[in-house]
Formats: sequence, structure tokens, C-alpha cells
Amino acid sequence: MLTNLDKYKNYKGVGERPKDFDKIWNQGKRKVDEIGFDYELQKVSEPSNIVDFYHLYFYGIGGAKIHAQLIAPKKLIGKHAGLLYFHGYHCSAGDFEDKVGWAAEGFIVLALDCRGQGGLSEDNVSVKGDIMNGLIIRGVEEWNPEKLYFYRQFLDTYQAANILMNMTHVDEKKIFIKGISQGGGLALACAGLVPETYKVQVAYPFLSDYRKAYQYGPTTAFGELSYWFHYRDPLHKKEKDLFNLLDYIDVKFFADKIKAQVLWEMGGSDKQVPPETQMAAFNRITSKKKIYLAPEYGHEFIPRLGDEIRDFFFK
Repeated sequence: MLTNLDKYKNYKGVGERPKDFDKIWNQGKRKVDEIGFDYELQKVSEPSNIVDFYHLYFYGIGGAKIHAQLIAPKKLIGKHAGLLYFHGYHCSAGDFEDKVGWAAEGFIVLALDCRGQGGLSEDNVSVKGDIMNGLIIRGVEEWNPEKLYFYRQFLDTYQAANILMNMTHVDEKKIFIKGISQGGGLALACAGLVPETYKVQVAYPFLSDYRKAYQYGPTTAFGELSYWFHYRDPLHKKEKDLFNLLDYIDVKFFADKIKAQVLWEMGGSDKQVPPETQMAAFNRITSKKKIYLAPEYGHEFIPRLGDEIRDFFFK
């Protein structure tokens, strides 16, 4: 159980940012810019006195059709803050109902379905190698960072952020991001790719510090790394190559590019996303930041933080 963050206050993770990291991601953003930020809206007939619901579709990297939920106040006058919402691993954006409270407060909410996971977004890219047991390892046997699943998914967050920022009634200077677990990792990557982001609130973010996470064994959320070695490289001949490749999608290397204010929740007993891996990213953030540590909690809902989050969003 982690009860004090001092143990990891100087920890910034294992491995180094690839020399061409910025080049790869700047090229990726240019590809998305060329695709553009057009989208299609389909109104959803969910009953509400205060908000409207929409399916939003756009085409992302590789021509994949990406889905998101859009929830907006019924009366749009002037500019509103925008809120991006990213979900957990293998899940979906969930029910429209989950975001009504934020839209009722005046936010225009865009909740992204990650490609090829539990929602309506597709992932139509064919890659070599293992297709079972996780998306971190999807595409690694192409040995090209642009073939990695999370290369495409991170760029989807960049595209979604720009779609939201360019909406008529959205204040592009007031873009908030909210994410839990995988969604937290995506929020950090997105805030690094889109430094105009205003505030970011994450809970126990995933996808950071893969080398250290692997050392915790196969029972964590990173267990697919052990699975890959077990079935694809039992002699670890490609271990160095694998982790060097995963550095391109390690969110700790996006953290120092974040200019937004950051609020972070962490369970000190988290066995799925070990606190050490989270601190590798948190310690690299140079903008204003605050972390709440709940020592007895694991990878789960942490109570008594709702009012703190509301204060963070509204102050």
C-alpha cells in the first residue's frame, strides 16, 4: 500500500524518449489535419428537458469510421466550455445519461468511443502478429510505431479535440478533458498533442512506463506484455526492440508537453495500474498539478472526491 508519494517524488520512469518522437507525432498530426475535422451529426430521441443528444461520426486515420456521443444544452447562446470524455479499456462511451450533469452545467460534451473496443467506432487496419489479449501489443510485429493501435487511437483523440474546438458554440480556450484508466492515459496523450487544452482530470491513468509495468507481472492491466513474450517471444530475443517501440505510445513522454492544469486521482493499493507507473507520468508534468492519493483504494471509484473535481472544473 502506498501511503506517501515522497517515495516516488523523483521517479520519472524507465527508458528514454525516442529521438524521433516529436517527428513521428508531428507527422501524425499533419496527417489528421489533411483529413480534416468534418463530422456528421445524428440526433438521438432521448427524452430531456435541458439537453440534446447526438451520435457524432468522423473518419480518422486509416479511413476508420469513428463514433462519439455529443451532449449539448438545448439553448446554445454564445460560447460554451467543451468537455472531452475518454473511457476505460475495452469499454465504450457508456450511456448518454452519464454526461447529462455536465451538459446541464453548460458544457458541450464529446465522449469518444475508442476504435475497435466496446462502442461503435471501427478499426479497419490490418497488421501482422498477435491479435489476442490486448491492444498495446496490436501491431507491434510490424516494428513501426505508425502501425501500433494506440498510434491511431491517440490521433483520434487529437482529431476529436479539434472537432470540439472548432464547433460554433465552443470556446476553444476552455477545453476540458476527463478520463479514467485507459481514458486517463488518453487524456494525458491528448493534452500533450493539443497543448491548448485548459484543464485535465484523470483517475489512475493507464499506458505509462511499460518496462516498469511489465516487472509487476501478468496480473496487472499490462498483462498482455507477459502474454506476448509467453507466446510470441519466449526467449526474449525481441525484448529491447519491443520496449523501444512502445516508447512511442508511452504517455509519460507526452506529459512534459502538457500546459493544462491537471487534477489526478490515485489509489495507493492499485494492482491494475501500479502507482509507480502513474508517477512516472505525473512527475514529468510541468504545468500546475495536484494529486489526491487514497491509500486503501485500488483501481476503483474513489469516493469523497466529487466536490473536489467540481471545484477544479468551475474555479
